Amino acid sequence: QGRILMVREVADGGRWTLPGGWADPGQSASACAIRELYEESGYTGRADKLALVHDRATQGHSPAGLFSIYKLFFLCTLTGGAPATSLETSEIAFFAEDAIPGDLSRGRVLPHQIARLFAHRRDPDLPTEFD
Repeated sequence: QGRILMVREVADGGRWTLPGGWADPGQSASACAIRELYEESGYTGRADKLALVHDRATQGHSPAGLFSIYKLFFLCTLTGGAPATSLETSEIAFFAEDAIPGDLSRGRVLPHQIARLFAHRRDPDLPTEFD
C-alpha cells in the first residue's frame, strides 16, 4: 500500500522507529525480524528481502557506541495479526514516504535508511546495500 509500519519506542521517549531488536541466541536474522515485528506491533509477517546492512557507527546514528553494531533492514510483507502495543511500544502507525514523522529514534533508524527502504520496495531488483 506504499506505506511503512513504524512504532513509538517507549524506551526512547516515544520517538518513532521501525520494529526491531536483538536476536535471541541461535535465532536467524530473518526470524528475529519477524519475531520483533510481532512483539512490537502485533502483526505477523514474512521477510522478503534483506535490503540494507549498515554499520551503525558509519551512518550517523546517535549516540555513538563502544563497539560495532550491524543493522539489518528487511522488507517484510504483513500476513496477519492486528495492531497491538507492548511494553516496548506505545503506538503503531503506517506512514507514506512523504509523511515520515520528524521525531525519529535516531539511535535506531535514520531518514535516509527509511528512504532507501521505500526505494527497494519500488524496485525489488535493487541489490542489497551494505557499507
